[in-house]
Amino acid sequence: MRLTFIGAAQEVTGSCFLVETDDVRFLVDCGMFQGGREARARNLKAWPFDPRQIDFVLLTHAHIDHSGLLPRLCALGFRGPILTTRATVDLLSVMLLDSAFIQESEWARAQRQRARQPRADAPALLYTVAQAQACLEQLQGTSYDEDVQPHASVRCRFRDAGHILGSAILEVWVSEMGRSRKLVFSGDLGQPGRPIVRDPTPIDSADVLVVESTYGNRLHRPLGETIDELVFVIEDTLRRRQGNIIIPAFALGRTQELLHLLLDLCRRGKYVLFPRPGGPVSTNACPAPAAVSRTKSRWNVSSGTSYPRGTKKSSGKGAGGAARRMVRTWSREIHPSGGGKFFRIAQFKATFLRFAMPSGVPCRCSRASTSCSSDSNPLSL
Repeated sequence: MRLTFIGAAQEVTGSCFLVETDDVRFLVDCGMFQGGREARARNLKAWPFDPRQIDFVLLTHAHIDHSGLLPRLCALGFRGPILTTRATVDLLSVMLLDSAFIQESEWARAQRQRARQPRADAPALLYTVAQAQACLEQLQGTSYDEDVQPHASVRCRFRDAGHILGSAILEVWVSEMGRSRKLVFSGDLGQPGRPIVRDPTPIDSADVLVVESTYGNRLHRPLGETIDELVFVIEDTLRRRQGNIIIPAFALGRTQELLHLLLDLCRRGKYVLFPRPGGPVSTNACPAPAAVSRTKSRWNVSSGTSYPRGTKKSSGKGAGGAARRMVRTWSREIHPSGGGKFFRIAQFKATFLRFAMPSGVPCRCSRASTSCSSDSNPLSL
């Protein structure tokens, strides 16, 4: 048996693992690389395998860094089933089509730019909405804790990972030469005691464990302390400093948790939310209560004046176009020179970017970046 790490090795996006024996070849996840200028080129780069020779795909959850290249895989010849939980199947009908729309929009924008500047390089189109729609036909949903046998030599079971709706830890038994070995793929793991999803299911044994380690070098604070910090950031920035807050957060998972906590704070009288026209809040992946459910709305933690204001943008790392444009716009409004000071205040599994009015407050911006390449060397088991 060979296990190859194609993505999410020494970095946190592009999850994709290839498992091979003499009888079967299958993938666990097929995620998109995100963040950094090299991401598009890496997504367009050929895989170290022929998609037509993959027997099936096991998918841990719907986040794009785990599922985002499935349409491209299918467009390049993969014809097997994609097995995942039923909730993930439902979510992918939103996530993959939205991802494809973004790909087409960025490609069209690049074509217009190329028309104005003939020497500009136009990127290739990663995949289309039609290809994403076709990919959905290959999805097969299953329930938690049920045994599934996608191949004569492979048996698998999806266990609750407690990360987002439908997320799963994979238990996979692979038989080769009369011997069965158990592989466990954690996917992205949630924390226990969160307000929306269930706690992760404990796994008691494995011959090979592939576990996510994004937060492996730190201890999470109790949720209560995080909520207290959230309240402080809102009160201090919007009310005392009359500044702005942008919260980059993944549209699926963290946004629902954040909205739940904000509404709970409203119910307890901590502050009041006032939606107003401005930026998008998706109601497809995030059916929210009336206070924040209007499509094409921003939630505003104040009156209708231009300051203060807050918004949630669905770019988890603050790398998406809408989040970046808002950072530029708001910083220019505060500092017309364009040199707006922004602060990394706290992490609610997201980054709070706080914009202060010109008051001589020193900048405490904390910047960190990594550019590690994935390790595509196979591991013999």
